[in-house]
Amino acid sequence: MPLGVKFAYFILTLPGIRRSEMRPPSSETVPKTSGAQASLRILLVRDPFNSHEDDVDAIRAGLAAAGYELVSVVDADLRLPELIAAVQPDLLIIESEAAARDLVEHVCVSTQHAPRPIVLFTDNTDTDRIRTSLAAGITAYIVDGLKPERVKPVLDVAYARFQFEQQLRSELADTRNKLTERKLVERAKGLLMQQLQITEDDAYRRLRKLAMEKSIRIAEAAQRIIDVSAALS
Repeated sequence: MPLGVKFAYFILTLPGIRRSEMRPPSSETVPKTSGAQASLRILLVRDPFNSHEDDVDAIRAGLAAAGYELVSVVDADLRLPELIAAVQPDLLIIESEAAARDLVEHVCVSTQHAPRPIVLFTDNTDTDRIRTSLAAGITAYIVDGLKPERVKPVLDVAYARFQFEQQLRSELADTRNKLTERKLVERAKGLLMQQLQITEDDAYRRLRKLAMEKSIRIAEAAQRIIDVSAALS
């Protein structure tokens, strides 16, 4: 059986496949909308080696005055990822005078699978430390003293910034996803044109028909055609 005929036969007899994973990131990891900020659940993380109880109390007072729910006050130890998963906070606050790099990275890594805003209150004004903390995932690095009345505006800004950045990431991922799918479609059309000696319009129509018959997205149909072509080559 000639290669072109064999290729056409495989295309026409393709089994149904599951939806591909080429989709934008789920919105499940994005916290509540800004309209629900008054009910945010906060996890306060202390530096076990460099935390001041007076500052912790100031944060508590600021959260209470703002109407936020303080779900727990914990140390940044090895149990932190487990605690975050258990209490499911909407936002994390770190209180650490030194803002040690290991501490910051540990807290940020503990939230990597479900990103949340992270606000750091510290006395460390070192430029390199600020830069590395923000690169690690800190949303707001606050060094200008800690007073209860400053807690709410700081959290409001941090929360808004986090939502904005998440939206940008989602839009970027969606753009990349569409570009990847477009490349798959163009490649599949090229294979159909080459193997079946048809025009580009005919190739696209066959591709679209296959997607409709199998109840799959056109990019998934394109990927299956590419896979079949590779298997036959």
